[in-house]
Amino acid sequence: MHNSSKKFIPTYIIIFLNVIVYAYTSVLGGDFIETNQSVILRYGQVNFLVMNGWYWQLFTAMFVHVNIIHLLGNMLFLLIFGLRAEELFAIQEYVLIYFSSGLAGNLLTLLFGPSIVSAGASGAIFGLFGACIIYIRRAVGQSIIGALLYSFFLLMISADQNVNNLAHLGGLVADY
Repeated sequence: MHNSSKKFIPTYIIIFLNVIVYAYTSVLGGDFIETNQSVILRYGQVNFLVMNGWYWQLFTAMFVHVNIIHLLGNMLFLLIFGLRAEELFAIQEYVLIYFSSGLAGNLLTLLFGPSIVSAGASGAIFGLFGACIIYIRRAVGQSIIGALLYSFFLLMISADQNVNNLAHLGGLVADY
């Protein structure tokens, strides 16, 4: 375990950044409960726009949330899996896992979900979950088959027609 991450506390910083971005998008869109559609189209991931040069949306979409419930749910799971990841990984590893998983989820969405408009930190959070499960299973000498089963179960309980399942899957497989 790497205690160096305790000095920096990346989970709380990322949660803070997500809350600040949500506050900004709420002011910009004029609604605290639901993020205005024009704000989602500007800062979320709109695949048509990304394919036409708005590449920054692959990053900004990780911080934009559709509504307050979406933000709170993502931040709850980030708190749970992020604090665990802080115990297991150095700061640099944590940050790399978080952002590469979020980017992998967004790229998978770009490749296989041409009409999807996406927002949220779920891909990055699924990546932290996957990395923790794999690390722990390997540390105790167990097969990763159990980790795959846990991951599949988490994917199934989070699946919904209004959820970007491609981002979840992309974030998760980025660590396998």
